[in-house]
Amino acid sequence: MASLDPSLHLPRILCIHGGGVNAAIFKAQFRAFLSHEKLKNRYRFVFVDAPFFCDEGVGVHPVYSDWGPFRRWFRWLESHPEIDAAACQYELEYAIDRCMESDAGTGEWVGTLGFSQGAKLAASLLYKQQIKEENGPWRFAIILAGRAPLVSLSEEAEGLPWMQSAGGLADAADLEIILERPDMKLRIPTLHVHGLKDEGLHLHRKLVENYCAPGTTTLIEWDGPHRIPIKRSDVDKIVDAWIELADEYGV
Repeated sequence: MASLDPSLHLPRILCIHGGGVNAAIFKAQFRAFLSHEKLKNRYRFVFVDAPFFCDEGVGVHPVYSDWGPFRRWFRWLESHPEIDAAACQYELEYAIDRCMESDAGTGEWVGTLGFSQGAKLAASLLYKQQIKEENGPWRFAIILAGRAPLVSLSEEAEGLPWMQSAGGLADAADLEIILERPDMKLRIPTLHVHGLKDEGLHLHRKLVENYCAPGTTTLIEWDGPHRIPIKRSDVDKIVDAWIELADEYGV
């Protein structure tokens, strides 16, 4: 008889892949963290697939070229089919809810984790919970190469000028105007991981500096491009900061 999954009872983290990959690829890319001795017995990691299809993303070829279909959460190219904001919000919520409800784990949901476009969504889920004043599950997020702006996932956030519309492109948002509304910044704790050779670094920094409330963020920088760290020294540094954040907030 197959042994019982030892992670079933652990607190759960929703893992959100980037654009142009899928949950299976993200799980493989995240392997250095999944096998880390400080994490593997602490959390259950649940990987969710995005609802929209697209061409393969950065870093897929050649290793994961046969792992399609490839997926995305939002539009980032003009060529991606246009979609109504409310319809996009519905599709995103349905994909996430279906994944969470179908997971066999019994532990409480505690956090979100994402890379690139998935990191933007991970932080946006926290913002949705905050702006709707919901007593939701999300107590922290791990943001790997997540860039500004946040995305509106609710009717309350859709008209805010510093938000990216769920159905729109990022360049329509005003990244600076939120500085005039410090009361509207994200206050749920976040750990941000920035690659210093990442071409989107300036937007990753905008997410921390403009969108997150002072005192709620932890920043780890590493000497790499737009990918998930795999070198042991980089991973250890991130995991140590992760555990420190979780312990501070009792997660």
